Amino acid sequence: MATKCKDYQFQEIEPHWQSFWEENHSFRAENGSAKPKYYVLDMFPYPSGAGLHIGHPEGYTGTDIVARYRRAKGFNVLHPIGWDAFGLPAEQHAVRTGTHPASNTRNNIVNFRRQIKALGFSYDWDREIDTTDPKYFKWTQWIFLQLFKRGLAYVDERPVWWCPELRTVLANEEIVDGKSDVGGFPVERRNLRQWVLRITAYAERLLADLKEVDWPESTKRMQEAWIGRSEGAEVLFDLEDRKQGQLKIFTTRPDTLFGCTYMVLAPEHPLVDALATAEQKPAVDAYRRKSAGKSDLDRTDLAKEKSGVFSGAYAINPVNGERVPVWIADYVLMSYGTGAIMAVPAHDERDYEFAVQYSLPIVQVIEPSHSDAKLPYVGDGSIIHSGEYNGLDWPEAKRRITADLAAHGAGRATVNFKLRDWLFSRQRYWGEPFPIVWVSEADYGRALALRRDDVPPEPVRFTSGGVTHFALPLPTPALPLELPDVQSYLPSGNGESPLANETAWLEIWFNATTGAAVPATEPKPSGDAWMRGRRETNTMPQWAGSCWYYLRFTDPKNPDAIASPAALKYWGVPDLYVGGAEHAVLHLLYARFWHKVLFDLGVVPQSEPFTKLFHQGPILGEDGEKMSKSRGNVISPDTIIASHGADTLRLYLMFLGPLEAMKPWNPHGIEGVHRFLQKVWRECIGREGEVTDKIVDDPAVDSPELTKLLHETIKKAGEDIENLRFNTAISQMMIFANALQKSPRVSRATMLAFLQVLAPFAPHLSEELWSRVGGKGSVLHAAWPVFDPAKLVTDTVKLVFQVNGKHRGDQLVPVGLAEADALKLAEANPKVVPHLRGKMRRVIYVPGRILNIVVEVPS
Repeated sequence: MATKCKDYQFQEIEPHWQSFWEENHSFRAENGSAKPKYYVLDMFPYPSGAGLHIGHPEGYTGTDIVARYRRAKGFNVLHPIGWDAFGLPAEQHAVRTGTHPASNTRNNIVNFRRQIKALGFSYDWDREIDTTDPKYFKWTQWIFLQLFKRGLAYVDERPVWWCPELRTVLANEEIVDGKSDVGGFPVERRNLRQWVLRITAYAERLLADLKEVDWPESTKRMQEAWIGRSEGAEVLFDLEDRKQGQLKIFTTRPDTLFGCTYMVLAPEHPLVDALATAEQKPAVDAYRRKSAGKSDLDRTDLAKEKSGVFSGAYAINPVNGERVPVWIADYVLMSYGTGAIMAVPAHDERDYEFAVQYSLPIVQVIEPSHSDAKLPYVGDGSIIHSGEYNGLDWPEAKRRITADLAAHGAGRATVNFKLRDWLFSRQRYWGEPFPIVWVSEADYGRALALRRDDVPPEPVRFTSGGVTHFALPLPTPALPLELPDVQSYLPSGNGESPLANETAWLEIWFNATTGAAVPATEPKPSGDAWMRGRRETNTMPQWAGSCWYYLRFTDPKNPDAIASPAALKYWGVPDLYVGGAEHAVLHLLYARFWHKVLFDLGVVPQSEPFTKLFHQGPILGEDGEKMSKSRGNVISPDTIIASHGADTLRLYLMFLGPLEAMKPWNPHGIEGVHRFLQKVWRECIGREGEVTDKIVDDPAVDSPELTKLLHETIKKAGEDIENLRFNTAISQMMIFANALQKSPRVSRATMLAFLQVLAPFAPHLSEELWSRVGGKGSVLHAAWPVFDPAKLVTDTVKLVFQVNGKHRGDQLVPVGLAEADALKLAEANPKVVPHLRGKMRRVIYVPGRILNIVVEVPS
């Protein structure tokens, strides 16, 4: 016990039991235990400088209740925690202060760890991980190399946000209204060399396998929309100037080709320069410069006015030979499809608005089944104004036109995905370095002669200044590649990360066999394996470390693999994964992609990483708005723990409402939960700090009503925890506590059973009272109490008496009471008798529920 305190002194009780759990490693999970396993995981936090806010403990409390309950049910529970610690805020702090991001990150982790431990969560701290730890990101780099080897990683020129004034690449969150957050300088889109992961190779599986997981349907729909599978046709439009080649477009509606009256290219399309005529080139160039300052979201906003410019060029419609003007407009994105579209304004809202704005032709080719339809019409119908296809229903026309295009070499049926390959590099310092060295073509050939087992079938290369560079991976024994200390965290000024300024780290002599390196300023070492190389200056995004952390928790100290095959087989993937719905797409999609690659490699035995997913709802500020520093409505858990204790906070967060619901913080409601815990304390501990005389060893003192309520509470709390309905479990415990308060005596066994039920929710108080009331060892190790179904059976039920459908009284009656006997009781009930003056017409009887007497109402 904490002390012999008389009152509920949570300030003493909670630190005592937290120390007890830590000293005894009470929550340690054992690999390979004979017990059944249960793996429950929170989405691990980014350790920001602000520390935890009240929203963090909500989901953590839910998973902790499940973890403690499962231990009590006899499971070997893995409930780990770690830190998703690479990130932009730490680097921005380093730029401002000159403090190394690692130092700032360590300080933040210390604070987060303190706050989390103060809440009494039953994490296995022996498995704590940190994505910035070289022992961890060694395996992040190793997974990247497996992607690289399989041809799933490549380099490409991709647009990024560039600030000419700051001479740096900016992340989306560093841009406000088209200007840099720092300084308010204009930004523009600029192409830079980037690493890209070929996630599109897994698009079909990522979509199909959603049926294998138990996730919220809304999250599945979001993933399906992001992947965006569309069946349609790839169509080739010859350009009027045949020397310029062809335009390739994808459409889901080839049946509307006869309605194509213009085409649109994204401003970044590689053919724009070639297509722009001399007369139109100044206007085209000006338009492209203007578009470069817009985000993709701005460009595709349906509510915004469309803009564009005519290129001066024409294409030829392959189905009717018509000349089609080619426009440039930023509502078309290069990142989707081919970066070019055929515009059918009669049957597409965006195309229609654009055509009206620029007085372009509108040709209707779908006739609706009802005459009052207006353009643009996007519904079903039959084909018109389309030559030999007139009169066909649109699905049949789609099949016929696609087949005819294929027969003439002008198109083919195909499947398109909205999903784009994953832009996987950042021009930052604080991230995992890429384990890649760039070498010349000649040295690449020499390296292949020395080792061929870890390079892709097609070499990864890029050309700069007329020189082609080839990517060589570091051998596994050379991992991890760590970040060097740098003189400045400011970007290089040419779009590369601060690593580009560290020439001693950057320019090296590289041993293609061992991965050893020495600065290029030193003499070249002897041996055929040594060659001149340049390290990659990009770093990986924060997503990288969070794509596989759930696997590392199964065997976090393994120096030879991401985890042993035995650990991966035993623990598998999380049985329950809880986190915010804001991660419904990217984190989950990227983790699924990496996991499927590892599954194909035989590293993991399952094809999906998270079989059961649950999203906790956000906790809003007292004002009903999202918590933020600027609004001044952020609540720190430290404040509540200091004033009411961790157990009170845990219970209140769960009592606010369903875990998945959005809930505003109410500082007044917490008092009721605190009084409930005080009541439980007073039912166990008397004024002198001793166990109250009310608790006795004789089980016969428990009334039948209290015994029944105890077994109802055990049953309901267990079922509610299983279904994550924590608020209703707490309500049931409050009902039982009220019954305890009214009971003159209670058996020790009943009180201990109740404390076991309460323990997952309020573990500190439960441990303290368990130790005082007479429980053996720690309540953590006590088996979950078993309810007796026989104790739930009751001999009487409440029967409601109605007259003409109106409630007139009720009475406890024996179960199975016959209708005639029920009628006699009603006719004798003093509350019912005054309403039975009319002639009785009939009786409606629902046994155990209602007896309704229908009488004639006197006129």
